[in-house]
Amino acid sequence: MIKKALLIIAILILVIQLFRPAKNSSASISANAIEAHYPVSNEIGVILRRSCYDCHSNNTVYPWYSNIQPFTWWLQSHVNEGKHELNFDEFNNYDVKKKKHKLDEVIETIEKDEMPLTSYTLIHRGAVLSPQDKDKLITWAKELKKNIN
Repeated sequence: MIKKALLIIAILILVIQLFRPAKNSSASISANAIEAHYPVSNEIGVILRRSCYDCHSNNTVYPWYSNIQPFTWWLQSHVNEGKHELNFDEFNNYDVKKKKHKLDEVIETIEKDEMPLTSYTLIHRGAVLSPQDKDKLITWAKELKKNIN
């Protein structure tokens, strides 16, 4: 009975490998990307790409384990949720009020250490924001918010 159950589990694990969501990957930079319309210094861009863009842009850098189900579904769920909350590649599609609100949320989540997610930084140690990174992002977001009309 145990052998039969293990065989069924093994078959199910193999079968679910065939069902994969589309990857969050774009061949070009979006015309609505934040850096196409607002000042994003190289330093801020590096921090955003390292710590934010995997979940908050149209281009995710996938780790090796993203090719194994059910991790693929779990990661895609996080990416979809992140893009729903804020997509830096579609930032200029937001109206002025929403842009300012999204920048307020960036500031708040960084100040409260809610972003990047701990579940992400446990594996992606390079994505952890240093106190200096946090200060730079918060200052940038506050300045940007003031200049959006």
